[in-house]
Amino acid sequence: MKKAATLALLVLIVATASAAIFLSRAPDTTPRATAAPIEATERARAIEALRPKTAARPVIAILAQNAGTEIADLLNPYGVLRQADVADVVVVAEKKAPLSLYPSDLRAMPDASFDEFARRYPRGADIVVVPAMDPYDDHAVIAWLLSQRQAGAKIVSVCNGSLTLGAAGLLDGRSATSHWSTVEELESRHPSMRWVQDRRYVTDGDVTTATGITSSLPLMLALVEAIGGHDAAAKTANELGIEYWDARHTSAAFRLNNAHRWTFLRNKLQFWGREERELPVEGADEIALGITADAYSRTERVSVVSVAARPEVRTKRGLVVLPGRVGDASASAHPLALPPERPGATPQYVLARIATEFDPRTARYVALTLEYPWAP
Repeated sequence: MKKAATLALLVLIVATASAAIFLSRAPDTTPRATAAPIEATERARAIEALRPKTAARPVIAILAQNAGTEIADLLNPYGVLRQADVADVVVVAEKKAPLSLYPSDLRAMPDASFDEFARRYPRGADIVVVPAMDPYDDHAVIAWLLSQRQAGAKIVSVCNGSLTLGAAGLLDGRSATSHWSTVEELESRHPSMRWVQDRRYVTDGDVTTATGITSSLPLMLALVEAIGGHDAAAKTANELGIEYWDARHTSAAFRLNNAHRWTFLRNKLQFWGREERELPVEGADEIALGITADAYSRTERVSVVSVAARPEVRTKRGLVVLPGRVGDASASAHPLALPPERPGATPQYVLARIATEFDPRTARYVALTLEYPWAP
């Protein structure tokens, strides 16, 4: 029995190694992610479509799932919107209990439960931002989302938040987009949905959808412009270091190829060399924190451990977070430094670091998962 098990393991190793060798010879044929700016008339229509109905200071609810919410999908909108200060921004979940932020060990506290939000804002939200969540089809989450829309809220999804919109019936008969990895799945489940290529975000009626994780940065700035005007968006973009916020995108640049498959397989198999890296969270910029944790976790070479001196601390703009490890972050032997530049530059900064620390193929694979137009 032991000999058979050993033989089977050896066969598996040889087969895996052979596949890795084959895939490693595949060139990376991904087109460059260069896209022309969006024409002014189309851009103006996109901003107008995002404008809330109220003339008063609007309420933006960032919806979250206690069991699992994508870390950058939550922290990017929170960071941009709180920086702009053109609306009341509330992280809301079914329970006033910690949110698990995947693919990290970090947790966060919502600002309000569904019940608390209803008491605080009886007329409901003006805009609901929907990040990727797991499970994406939670009944309580979908019921709350639909109740907010029925009360007049505009719905804005980020990345695979589109799966939740689909489960709520909000993509049927609409033009939409999503993270590249789920477009086919959405088209299969919702055959009347029309996928719009080469746009980072798409609005159809009162529903807006966006491409992968980093699309939340330009989308939230477009939302800031819709609420506070172009000057408010430009000021926020300058403070954060974000160059533009129109919907330009090159969909063909984001396709899984053999080079990506080999990189993932190679990195996954090198489990014995997996590093533990500590990420200080107290006072951290939310955008830099979310993207750094996300990117390094997706290398398959690093286990990111969030660390702070106390069990509960606040990020730069006030979100309460619970680190995976309580301890002295300054004493970390292998810290993950957040970028010294403005947080909007985090994707470029982190991908360059990953390319140096590991290799360019790993950085290209991570850029694909983030759906970020990386230019080394």
